[in-house]
Amino acid sequence: MALSMIDLTTLEGKDSPGKVKQLCYKAAHLHDQFPGLPAVAAICVYPTMVAVAKNELEGTGIKTAAVATGFPSGMTSQDVKLDEVRKVVNDGADEVDMVISRGYFLKGDYQYVYDEIAAVKEACGNAELKVILETGELQTLDKVRRASDLAMEAGADFIKTSTGKVKPAATPPVVLVMLEAIRDFYYRTGRRVGMKPAGGIGTAKQAIQYLVMLRETLGQDWLTPDLYRIGASSLANDILMQIMKQTTGVYQSINYFSID
Repeated sequence: MALSMIDLTTLEGKDSPGKVKQLCYKAAHLHDQFPGLPAVAAICVYPTMVAVAKNELEGTGIKTAAVATGFPSGMTSQDVKLDEVRKVVNDGADEVDMVISRGYFLKGDYQYVYDEIAAVKEACGNAELKVILETGELQTLDKVRRASDLAMEAGADFIKTSTGKVKPAATPPVVLVMLEAIRDFYYRTGRRVGMKPAGGIGTAKQAIQYLVMLRETLGQDWLTPDLYRIGASSLANDILMQIMKQTTGVYQSINYFSID
């Protein structure tokens, strides 16, 4: 289940078309020796790599996700952010991961943050919008809750903890607060919003802990890639190592699995 929820991610300054093609190949052939296992949910890349990923993933059922709006800082104008969103959607992105303007949020200008998220949602068209709160910069759990509520009211399809560039990223207390916000929003509106913890979830055991939290807070309906994602680059390898161990009885080496 955890494997099917992973957004396999490469977000580095040294990313190249060749690296993205290799990651897409890995996503489609993670476990050829275990054909019954699910594929990962999506490949997440920078805007300039969306067309490459979309082409490589054609026919696999794996979605193409793109970070946008000046990721990871968000420190650019709203016009530039919206142009970037429209470009990644035109290039074939099925999902857009935006970052909120933390500076405006922390100074209390919630209307600006709301309006920006709503504008980005409109620019996404048919693509799903994941709103990154960057919880490591929000300072308190009260602010995490307020940002979660704000993002969902503005139209987010998913709320996401982190860019992965700021520490701490996903932590159990933060994720629980966000899950509770999703639960209360669903009770109030009837609309299901997805959750994406990102950054710091690198082992199968951690993934299971977060799945238990999800199941206990939101119930069985959220145990699907349509409503829950894990932003990770190393998690898939650890899950495969655990599956190989369970199947063969022999511990695996990380050297048997490609990094990209």
